[in-house]
This record gives sequence, C-alpha cells and structure tokens, in this order.
Amino acid sequence: MDILALIDRIEEILEEGRSLPFSTKRLVDPEKIYEIIDEIRANFPDELKQARWIVKERQEMLEEAEKEANRILEEARERAAAIASEQEIVKLAEQQAAEILDNARAKEREIRLGAEDYADEMLANLEVNLGKLLTAVQRGRDRLQGKVGQRG
Repeated sequence: MDILALIDRIEEILEEGRSLPFSTKRLVDPEKIYEIIDEIRANFPDELKQARWIVKERQEMLEEAEKEANRILEEARERAAAIASEQEIVKLAEQQAAEILDNARAKEREIRLGAEDYADEMLANLEVNLGKLLTAVQRGRDRLQGKVGQRG
C-alpha cells in the first residue's frame, strides 16, 4: 500500500475516534495506529532504495560518459600521430580532435546534468513524501499524547 494512503488511514482512525465530553480530545485504539506505522515502515525502505538506485545510476552514467570521452580523446590522439607527417593534415586532425573532445565534453555535461536533475527530482519527491509522513505521524503522536495525559 502507498505510504500516503497509510497516512490517510491514520487520519481516518484519528477522526473516527470517540470524542471525550467537554473536550476536543478523542479516544483511539493505539494498536490500529501502530499497525499502520508498521506498514509504513515496511513500505518505506523501497523508496530509500529507489533514491539510492537513482544516485548510483547517475554515477554510472557519469563514469560511462567520462570513459567515452577518454576513448574519443585517445582515438583523436592516435589519428593525429598517424598522419603527423604533413603539416596541413596535422592541423586538420588537431581541429577534429578538439571538436570531438568538445562534443564529448558537451555530451558528458548534458548526461550529467540530466542525471542530476532526475536524481534531484526523485529526491525532492521523496522529501515531500517524507515531510507529509512526518507531519501525519507527528499529528497522530500529538493527539495520542494528549489522550495519554488525560488518562493518568
């Protein structure tokens, strides 16, 4: 079940709790709340795994782009060395090598920025969900603490 749906269930349980006379406090079954919290905990690690996976994927993409850039650079150097006998051809090779390197750097930058944007978007989404979860849990705890204080 989705974490937000579980939070909604906590809110429903709190809203369905029996009101105490002359008070805004409500009685709820803490076991129901604890069961839902356990479900949230069971679902929560998947989101963390997903965020970690995104960061790992981003790093792998950056490494692959760097390898490709190095391969292209090495290829350009080998070409330039092979045709170095004529000055005009050498100049052309150096220009091509620079273009290839610039293109590789631009591609690496594009891939890196895209991966960072994607990772940031996923982490921002996770942050929002965690914030909602924390708010709901805190509300539940606040309500429960208010009821426990009245019993004693």
